[in-house]
Amino acid sequence: MKILVVRFSSIGDVVLTTPIVRCLKKQLPEAEVHFITKKAFAPVLEDNLYLDKLITIQKSIKEVIVDLKKEKYDWIIDLHKNVRTLSLKKKIGVQSKSFPKLNIEKWLFVQFKINQMTSMHIVDRYFETVKHLGVKNDLLPCDFFINKTSQINIEKEFQLNAKSFLAIAIGAQFATKRLPFSKLKEIIQQINTPIVLVGGAMDKALAIEIQQTFPTKKIHNACGDFSLQQSASIIEQSKAILSNDTGLMHIASCFQIPTISIWGNTVPDLGMFPYFPNQKQLFSMHEVENLKCRPCSKIGFKECPKKHFKCMNLQDSEAIISDIKDKMN
Repeated sequence: MKILVVRFSSIGDVVLTTPIVRCLKKQLPEAEVHFITKKAFAPVLEDNLYLDKLITIQKSIKEVIVDLKKEKYDWIIDLHKNVRTLSLKKKIGVQSKSFPKLNIEKWLFVQFKINQMTSMHIVDRYFETVKHLGVKNDLLPCDFFINKTSQINIEKEFQLNAKSFLAIAIGAQFATKRLPFSKLKEIIQQINTPIVLVGGAMDKALAIEIQQTFPTKKIHNACGDFSLQQSASIIEQSKAILSNDTGLMHIASCFQIPTISIWGNTVPDLGMFPYFPNQKQLFSMHEVENLKCRPCSKIGFKECPKKHFKCMNLQDSEAIISDIKDKMN
């Protein structure tokens, strides 16, 4: 049996598909499991031990459709379910299953604040697509495999011991998912353990500003100078992580790193909260509840549509600080 799993983006979403890949391979050992995603997100999967083949595209499925037809797949497992995957399935012409995306429920929630979302985590909804193959959720964490060349020597790089520092993922793709600088300052002011700031190149300026604000604290900047796999290696060696709703939060869950998650315009009820199937005590979620404007989007915006940004500006810093200290201990 040959199976093609489909999820084109983004980092966190692709991470959350890895239990499907693992369970397909382990529970159907005769199966050949392939995965297609965008090239930008290949680092999430390129060292995955349960994948037989990783296929990537830059922009269009036209780049690979001829080669995909030659593979003669038995099943397409669609974990994205959009116009592109509909076209892909139509062009390849084999049997397929798509996960329950709950677009209507999400639309009602975002547009009218009517919450009819299921309490199921999106990983559990993903498993609905492979139920017909007899594949079940093994209730293990997501997977992120780091190749040897991407392993970071924390002691050499930052003069820190593993499990001695707090990682803070300061970024997110959209501004309305990022904890503001003013709140970060309130929190960091009361944290006495070493800190490593993780993120991409777009987060580097903020990381430098944080370092300059606290010149006497042990704050290390790992934003922009490390690959995704190297950032994952840093997170794996942290004691705990403070993170916005972002891909690095989901990478942390792969290693079962205690996670303090911060939620702005998005909400955990959309089903993409940290995935800790057997150790729910290891993660927590901080959000400003009872705001009539939340969720204003299932993804995010460049700025708060209401201009007040209460979902982040009203976050309880003291509760977050207490949570960090608990998880660091």
